[in-house]
This record gives sequence, C-alpha cells and structure tokens, in this order.
Amino acid sequence: MSRTSRTALLAALGLVTATGATATVFGATAGAATPGCKVDYSITNQWNTGFGANVVVTNTGDPTTAWTLEWSYAGNQQVTQGWNATITQSGTAVTAKSLSYNGTLATGGSTSFGFNGSYSGTNAVPATFKLNGVTCNTATQPTDPPTTPPTTPPTTPPTTPPPAGSKADNPYAGAKVYVNPEWSAKAAAEPGGTRISGQPTGVWLDRTAAIAGANGSMGLRAHLDEALKQKGTGELVVQLVIYNLPGRDCAALASNGELGPTEIDKYKTQYIDPIAAILADPKYAGLRIVTTVEIDSLPNLVTNVAGRPTETANCNVMKENGNYIKGVGYALNKLGAIANVYNYVDAGHHGWLGWDSNFGPSAELFKQAATAEGSTVSNVHGFIVNTANYSALKEENFKITDSVNGTSVRQSKWVDWNWYTDELSYAQGMRDKLVSLGFDSKLGMLIDTSRNGWGGTQRPTGPGALTSVDTYVNGGRYDRRIHLGNWCNQSGAGLGERPQAAPAAGIDAYVWMKPPGESDGASKEIPNDEGKGFDRMCDPTYTGNARNGNSMSGSLPDAPISGQWFSAQFQELMKNAYPAL
Repeated sequence: MSRTSRTALLAALGLVTATGATATVFGATAGAATPGCKVDYSITNQWNTGFGANVVVTNTGDPTTAWTLEWSYAGNQQVTQGWNATITQSGTAVTAKSLSYNGTLATGGSTSFGFNGSYSGTNAVPATFKLNGVTCNTATQPTDPPTTPPTTPPTTPPTTPPPAGSKADNPYAGAKVYVNPEWSAKAAAEPGGTRISGQPTGVWLDRTAAIAGANGSMGLRAHLDEALKQKGTGELVVQLVIYNLPGRDCAALASNGELGPTEIDKYKTQYIDPIAAILADPKYAGLRIVTTVEIDSLPNLVTNVAGRPTETANCNVMKENGNYIKGVGYALNKLGAIANVYNYVDAGHHGWLGWDSNFGPSAELFKQAATAEGSTVSNVHGFIVNTANYSALKEENFKITDSVNGTSVRQSKWVDWNWYTDELSYAQGMRDKLVSLGFDSKLGMLIDTSRNGWGGTQRPTGPGALTSVDTYVNGGRYDRRIHLGNWCNQSGAGLGERPQAAPAAGIDAYVWMKPPGESDGASKEIPNDEGKGFDRMCDPTYTGNARNGNSMSGSLPDAPISGQWFSAQFQELMKNAYPAL
C-alpha cells in the first residue's frame, strides 16, 4: 500500500554527501570473549504466576562474533517465550544464544534480549551469569522483585496491569496478543500454514460494515468477546486497524474506501463513534486495545501534492479540504479518551519519508493531526511504521555512512540520497524527531514485520562486490524489490521477525499488523462492493510510474482485491521467511 515519493529533483537539492571509510568485507568467525563482561538482568513485569524480563549483555573483553549467555535459577522459574535470542532451558539451567544479526559485540558493545516466564513462590534474580564461559560481574544487578512471596496475595499484580486509570508504558510487555480466529483458520488450511497460524495479527476495520461484521465475518464485538476468552487471567493486547478516512489512499487505487472526500461527518458519526462506543463498554475494560490509526494517509499530504512530481489531483483535494487532518484528530480524541485504548498513528516507512524533504514535514504534519479536533499529543501512545509494506527491518551488509571508492552509499541508485537504509533505524530516528516536537518522551514505536523478512535462497550472506557503490549495495541488500516504491503483493518477499515485545530501544513491539496472505490489491479490474479500485501497481506487467522510478511493479499475478485471501502470496511469504520457519 505505501509508496515512495522519491523524485529526481532531490538530486539537485544540494544534499551533503555522507562521509565514511571505504567499505571492506570482514569474515564472520565466532570467538570467545576474554574475561570481561557485564549483565543487567531486570524484571520488567511481574504478576502472580508470571513475569517478563529484559537482559542487557555488555562485552568488556575482546570482540566476539557470537555469544552464549548462561545462568541458573534458584527457584522453579521457566522461560516460556523469548525474543532476540535462542533460549533453551534444562532444569534450572538456562542458555541464551545470539542470533545471526546480534552476535557481533565489539569491546564495550552491548545487546539485549527479553523473555516471558512463569514461576511460583520466589522469583530471585540469578546470582551468576557466564558469557562464552566467562563469569560476568553481577555486583550491580537489581534485587527487585522481592525474593520471598508476600504473605497475602496482592489485589493487583505488582506492575501488570497498571493501576486503574493509567496506561502501561508498553502495552505489549508481559501480555499475550490476540490471535484472530478467522485469519488463523485460513492460515492453518494452507499447506504448512500451521507453523504460523497461531501468530497474532491485526483486525482491519476497513469499512463501516466491518464494525458489525460483513458477509458472515466477525464484527468488532465478536472479536473482543473472543479476546476475553483468550485473555484468561493474564494481560492481552487486541490490535485494531482504523482505516476508513474520507477520500482514503489518495495516491493509489487498490485501497480506495467507501467514503468520498467530503464525507467527514459520516466518518465521525457512522464509523469512529460506533467503534468508540463498543471499545468503551466496561465489559472490555480489562483488554489492552491497540489502535493503529489511518495507515497511508497523512504522508500523502506531504509527498503527493502540488509542487511534487508525484502530485495527484485526489491528494490535492484532501490537503485543501483538511479532512485527513480532521479525521485523524477526531479519531485520536475520541478513542484516546478510553482508558484502555492505546493509539498508534501511521508514520509511513523509510522508503517513503526517509529523505530530508519528507521526514521533517511529515513529523510536523503528524503533530498537526494529533492536535486537531480537540485532540492533544497525549492521545498518541506511539507510531507504527512499515504497515503492510516490505522494507527490511535491518540492512546489515551496508551502512548509510559507508562509501566505496570515495562514493557514499547515499549516492547508490537504491538508497538514492535517503538518510535511512532500513525500518529500525528509521523508526528510531522518527521517534527522536517526534519527541523533539513535543510528543511524550516515552513514545513507543511499532514495526510491521509481517512481510519484510526477505529470506530464502536469494538472501545475501554479506556485502556486494566493491567494484562500485551500486554493486556493493545491490549485492548485499536483503530487500530484493526492484524499487523501494513497489508495494503491491511483492514477489520474493517473506515473513519477517515474529511478533515480540520490546525488541529494541524505543520499539514497543514488532507486530504482524497486516495479516500475511491478505492481498494488497487486485492484479486486474474486479467489481466489488467495498469501494476498492484496481491499481496498475498490482499488475505484474506494469512498467511503472514516477513513484517507483518507472520500474516494473514486481507484483505477483492473479491477485484478488485488497484484504481478500491470496494463497500464492501466503505460500511465497512462508517460503522466504526470515528467520526461517
């Protein structure tokens, strides 16, 4: 759905070339650290029978390219789910091993991983940690939580859920996430689909009829009722996509919506108000409800309007009438007033907004929307990037500061003067910018990793040849799209990182907001009653436009309209998953 707005004009804007040492290729040989390491083990959440933990590993010895951390529990703690490391347990002994992307630790370098666990009785912090066989200094390790249980059960878990009337800093921490049974059934019916059919995905409210349930599908109340069943005694996050702005998706056709450009009153009274009324039902007060608000909307008012070569008449209309700003502001204000709702606003992706001419103006526009229609920035818990898109989470084989024979990576055809090479760096950069504009310093980011794994046999294992900056970047990049602007049912794409909480600094979670297997748009004209058009960017024979550098679309053939099940895409995503299934 999302599109790049990069134009040839940027080459003439006098952007400063990044500097950096000429890129070289290093071998990846694992080695053990010499004595010197520090481990910070902290309990991030604890409740009657479970807890969440975060572990920061700092290497103060010689550089290492792979690590293994070991510890033992004094009680009966059991690791139940982990992220950013491969964690195994035998009895009380736990072993955490680095993954392909976080094994390298320079002297003084740090990395982190986390996990959820269960316990009864005591939950003491482990006394000793070993990194690659070397005992680490744990003198400064935290002593909380208490090493003996309270004499009477607490009325409320110590940190989860938060006190009544307040929100968790990170709604995903220490919580399960709702598994949509409708998506799960479709995934499980596919050959090999049971490997991922238990993953949580977003519930898309992409038209008014979806609130009550259209064509036999579950409505919002049905999903929330099912969520209460899945919740049990712990915490559970429900992920909703709020997606029905008037004049929706003004720069494309595949995801046009049911409301015309001027129908802002219908958006408010027939769409947002009914959703808010359901979410405010006290029956659902125990759920953590994450709303991702109006993907693919606000950035269009920066990138696809008058003065830009990627201008469209529809986006000009939406900028002039202000209904994107009004709609997002109204949604944030109405939904943000509900105590257990966490609003995350869509913030595009690095291949759309990563350039100077787009980045700052978009952040300022986000603040304008967050303070429209009576809303304030306090109604925004965070932002989400890469929703339904394919931008790689981390490009590890080249950096924005690299240069080849004196030519900056930014000058490569692929990067094209962008300041970011991947979604993690973009999300963290956008977060910093938004905080500087007045958003909460605890602002959290979500990254949609449902289709950005780019694994399989075509995944590079190292940088490209140093013959030119283009061979260096193209030979090493994980994102195998023909152009960053290609967004529809991409051939070769794979499932990305599995959903997980707090995977990196400033990131609340990696999520699968776009359910894998749901089409981005039809590859030919298909009549429908959902207001969804046909976009040539979904046609594999299309030779492109200004928004994708006049490149082939890279789309899979024979796709249905957006949101409908597309088996070929689902199989492609499983085949190319990274990490592999």
